[in-house]
Amino acid sequence: MLSNAEIGIDLGTANILVYSKNKGITLNEPSVVAIDTVTKNVLAVGKEAKDMIGKTPGRIVAIRPLKDGVIADYDITTDMLKHIMRKAAKKMGFSMRKPNVVVCTPSGSTSVERRAIHDAVRNAGAKKIHLIEEPVAAAVGAGLPVDEPVANVIVDIGGGTTEVAIISFGGVVACHSIRVAGDRLDDDIVQHVRKEYNVLIGERTAENIKMEIGYALVDHEEQFMDIRGRDLVTGLPKTVTLSSYEIQKAMKEALLQILEAIRATLEDCPAELSGDIVDRGVILTGGGALLKGMEEWLSKEIVVPVHLAPSPLESVAIGTGKALQYIHKLQQAIK
Repeated sequence: MLSNAEIGIDLGTANILVYSKNKGITLNEPSVVAIDTVTKNVLAVGKEAKDMIGKTPGRIVAIRPLKDGVIADYDITTDMLKHIMRKAAKKMGFSMRKPNVVVCTPSGSTSVERRAIHDAVRNAGAKKIHLIEEPVAAAVGAGLPVDEPVANVIVDIGGGTTEVAIISFGGVVACHSIRVAGDRLDDDIVQHVRKEYNVLIGERTAENIKMEIGYALVDHEEQFMDIRGRDLVTGLPKTVTLSSYEIQKAMKEALLQILEAIRATLEDCPAELSGDIVDRGVILTGGGALLKGMEEWLSKEIVVPVHLAPSPLESVAIGTGKALQYIHKLQQAIK
C-alpha cells in the first residue's frame, strides 16, 4: 500500500484536470454535473454530463457548478470532486486514500471563495490541501523559472476568468484578474446570432463557432460556417451562415477588456522587472490562448514578444502537480 498519493487539481470553470507526479495528466474532464432534480442524485460527471447539456428531459439538468473560476454550487462541486478523484484513482491503478492535494484558486478570489474550495476538496477526501494561485501554477506548468528573481509574465485565459500576473521569486508581483474569458466570448456569440438573425443557439454551438471561425482582432481571410438553431419568430429549426468577420466583431469588446487587463498589469510592474519583460516577453496559457491570431494581435498591441505555452490547456494542471516541490517557497499549507 502506497503512502499518501500526491496530486494536483486544476479546478477550472470549463474543465477539471488531475495531475499526478508519476503519470502526468491522468484526467481531463469538463466541469459539468448532470443531476436528477427530484432525487438530487448525481447521474453523470464530466464528458458524459457535458454531452447532456441542453438535451435532457425536464427533471435532469446539466449544471456547471463553477462560475468565473469560483464555486457557485458548493454541494454539487463536492460531489463532482468525489467522482473525479475516484475516477483518477482508478486510472492510476491504486487506491487513493486521503491524497495530498494542491489545488489552484483564481488570484482575484476572496478568502471566503478560497475557503469554499479548500473545504470542498477536503470533503471530497483529501488529507492535506495546499492552495496555489492560478497564475503561479500556470507559470510553473509552462516551464518558467518562477523561483528566480526575473519577471515572468503569464496571461491565463481560461473559461471563467482571465488572469494576468507578473511573477518573480516565487510570488506574484502584480496581477489583474477579470471575469471575462472563454465563456464570455461564447455568450457574446450567442447574443450576436440572436440579435442579428433572430436565431437561438446553445453554448456548445457557440463554442464550436469560436473554435472554427473565431479570430482575435487581426486581418484574416474571411471564412464562413453554417450553423443551426431555433428561429425565435417561427419556433422552427433554421440554418444561417456566419462570417468570421462578424464573429470577430461580436467578440471585440471582450477581447479589448482582456488587453486592458494585460496593459494594467504591465503598468504596475516595478521598473527593475520591466527590462526582463522586454527580453522574455509574455506567455499565453489557457483555452482562450488558442483563439486564432491571439499571439499576433497581443504582441502588436503591447509591443513585447508574446509566446504560447507548450500545452496551454494543461499548463495550470501540470503546474499544480509540479508545485509540490516548490510548495514551501510558494505558500504554506493550510492546516
